[in-house]
Amino acid sequence: MVRGWVAHAPMRKDATDFIMNNIRKTAFGYSTKCNIRCEHCVAADGLVADTTMELSRARAVIEEMACCNVKGISFTAGEPFLFFNDILNLVRLCHKHGIYSRMVTNGFWAKTREHSDHSVAELKAGGLSQLRISYSRWHQKNISRENIVNAAASCQKYGLDYFISFVTDFSEQDDSFEQFLRDKRLKFFPEPLLYFGRAESFNRSRILTDYHPNTCLMNPYLSPELDMFACCDAGNRFTNTDFFFLGNLADYDIAGLFVKYETNILYNLIRNMGLTSMASFLGFKASEIVKYRRCELCEMLFNSKENLKKLEHDVDDLVNGRRD
Repeated sequence: MVRGWVAHAPMRKDATDFIMNNIRKTAFGYSTKCNIRCEHCVAADGLVADTTMELSRARAVIEEMACCNVKGISFTAGEPFLFFNDILNLVRLCHKHGIYSRMVTNGFWAKTREHSDHSVAELKAGGLSQLRISYSRWHQKNISRENIVNAAASCQKYGLDYFISFVTDFSEQDDSFEQFLRDKRLKFFPEPLLYFGRAESFNRSRILTDYHPNTCLMNPYLSPELDMFACCDAGNRFTNTDFFFLGNLADYDIAGLFVKYETNILYNLIRNMGLTSMASFLGFKASEIVKYRRCELCEMLFNSKENLKKLEHDVDDLVNGRRD
């Protein structure tokens, strides 16, 4: 769905690092279609119809991204391997322009080493930089764990960089899944479950941690509908404020949307100051802040019209550490 321009916090050179010339990267949602329905999926809530970008439009977008210094593209959203030939076409285009490319996959295609070797060999030859394989107790209700082993082994065979994204709520239920990866000597990184999408109804486990600043890199995300968001995880979830919505490519060019992303003062404060200080500025007690996960704290701050209005109005006080 195409939406109009949403203006929020001011774009000011004097209050933020103006980073137009820095390396740009983005998550690229070619399609929302997926072949499995994981109950924890952050990318879907079961209500949104599958949408897919036209290949010719996707190529044109990547050409435009290359012209405005985009140096990293991660193909994500639904399951990219459902559109293997199209994504391979786009990977080759990235390689042509010197753009680092990554594919995020659930590994359904790696049922045998033969199938896995064939796909990985093509991706390596096409110039793919990295394969990111999703893994969790929820994914593996639909995909055999041996698929993950096959995909990783093929990457090792053909010299394609890979890592396994081990999504976890840090409960003991995940211990055996983690041990499987260790026993197979696979490269993996634990990543926290996000309680968005289908996982909203999950019970939250207790958080036992220190008082973190809760900074976030906030990688931008382009949807199949050509909507661009400042955060690949939050994106269109912030419906009360549209805080992360940058614009649609039917109305704005890529360069202009990146400039908005890079120069919005509140976005930069999320990246550098962190959500903890911003929540404290709004009057949240320290004992309350520590109870929330980072993305939940972000939603409390920026999907509230009242909180967003105060942060925008008092941004100079926030930057300079002044309080009422």
